[in-house]
Amino acid sequence: MAKISTFVSSFTDDIAKVNRFDVQIAAPYVLLPYLGTIRTLNLRCENAQLPSRSLATTDQKFGTNPIEKHAYMSYYGTTDMTFIVGGDMREKVFFDNWLEYINPTSTFDVNYRNDYVTTVRVNQYDNQNNLAYSIDLYDAFPVAVNQIDLDWSADGHIKLVVVFEYRYWKNNSLNQIIQDTVNYAYSSTSQPVNPFNMGPSVPLYPA
Repeated sequence: MAKISTFVSSFTDDIAKVNRFDVQIAAPYVLLPYLGTIRTLNLRCENAQLPSRSLATTDQKFGTNPIEKHAYMSYYGTTDMTFIVGGDMREKVFFDNWLEYINPTSTFDVNYRNDYVTTVRVNQYDNQNNLAYSIDLYDAFPVAVNQIDLDWSADGHIKLVVVFEYRYWKNNSLNQIIQDTVNYAYSSTSQPVNPFNMGPSVPLYPA
């Protein structure tokens, strides 16, 4: 069994904290009148998610070998974000108008997708406020602006939960991971090596 000291020394920094993040929403051009509100949303986002990614698989059998699972596509879920609402309710107004543009209540005809989607970035920081991890949600847009419960007997602040759909997300550090792997492959042997053909024994990051 590993010693506690060995476990502690395995971290080059403190453990990652869930409260060190921000969210940045790029303004769709149809919502540029709300640019001031959009700029404050990263300060008002109280809760967010680093979204999941799953691989769909299919079973295949070759000869007498056991059944193998083979990946054939990626799929993504939705992501929820919670925003603190100011006294002027402009955060609620902004998301209401985003949904209204997507599907206006005057006609209920849906507008063109390219006109209302945008990129949403989620940044995670280390304990020294350095950027540690970052992802972009591509072609993102709100699919639900959840209800707000009002209560005369309560004295808390209003929180608005918005559910986002998106086409896919991408780790902004992926290119650096690939470069780290290539650097490791070249530093470990005198011959150039394709890091993607070296098998699972090659670590993702250099030691």
